Amino acid sequence: MNAPGPTILPVLPGITAIDTRLAGEDALNAVYLLSGSEPCLVEAGPETDGPRLRHALELLGVGSADLAHIVVTHIHMDHAGGVGELLQRFPRARVWVHERGAPHLADPARLLASTARTYGPEQLARLYGGMRPCDPERIRAVTDGALIPLGDRHLRVLYTPGHASHHVALYDSVTGALWTGEAIGSYLPWADSYRPAMPPPEADPEVAISSIERMRSLRPSALLTSHFGPTPDVDEGFERGVASIRRWSDAVAQYLREDPSADDDAIDAALHRLAAQEFRSDAGRPLAPELARYDALGSIRMNAQGLARYWRKRWERDGAETGAAPLS
Repeated sequence: MNAPGPTILPVLPGITAIDTRLAGEDALNAVYLLSGSEPCLVEAGPETDGPRLRHALELLGVGSADLAHIVVTHIHMDHAGGVGELLQRFPRARVWVHERGAPHLADPARLLASTARTYGPEQLARLYGGMRPCDPERIRAVTDGALIPLGDRHLRVLYTPGHASHHVALYDSVTGALWTGEAIGSYLPWADSYRPAMPPPEADPEVAISSIERMRSLRPSALLTSHFGPTPDVDEGFERGVASIRRWSDAVAQYLREDPSADDDAIDAALHRLAAQEFRSDAGRPLAPELARYDALGSIRMNAQGLARYWRKRWERDGAETGAAPLS
């Protein structure tokens, strides 16, 4: 039986979302095509989803000589794993990435090793595949405030760490839309749910909330998330993104206050209980049937590990054992 074809979703004039069907699931991972004089992809998806993405571009009339730009919000493999292969198939394209991430696109060995440690080699291969090095001559490193020229429009770069130190959001000069990557976490439209994205080793919920406030100050017309699609309401997207980060972060802090020696399994179990409660409230159904979708985006366990690491390092830095105030 043939694999399902790509799902193509018009979003705004000149902007189309492509569902890469990460891990075989619908509505998890989006790549966006900006049409115009210099066609551009925002995000590249993982290498495993490359055939479906290329099929979608073919259906949208983007040939091998047409694609001019690929911009990634950060270098994690669900966002940038397919860049190297795309550059080989689209010889005109250049890739734009934050300066902290640029060396890892040219030489992804450390990124691949880190991801393999987190997921395990088999899970890495199943979800994301590999990652081909990018020609350094075709990499454009950017910093906060940079303008990425796309012919008849430009994208303004907003540095938004918290999820990762190499994360940026992108503001479209034509529509006023803002690509958030994972800076507000994940929006799960099939569950009307927002979930934090606080993986180790760089998760910092305080910095993430500050990044959200910077994005909010732009007053964008729409929020376009990588996981998944446009949020129904801009203000609600920001508010619920902040609220979910605070809830999960404070839950981990409280658990560690009660049991400073808690291991990953115990903290993971505590966050699973919180996620199940939220899921029943948001989606009106239990969490268990949808857990595979969570896992494909980084899993509750990765949030547990990232947030526990954050709190322990913060308390060590502040000279406090478990006394730091919660975020809310």
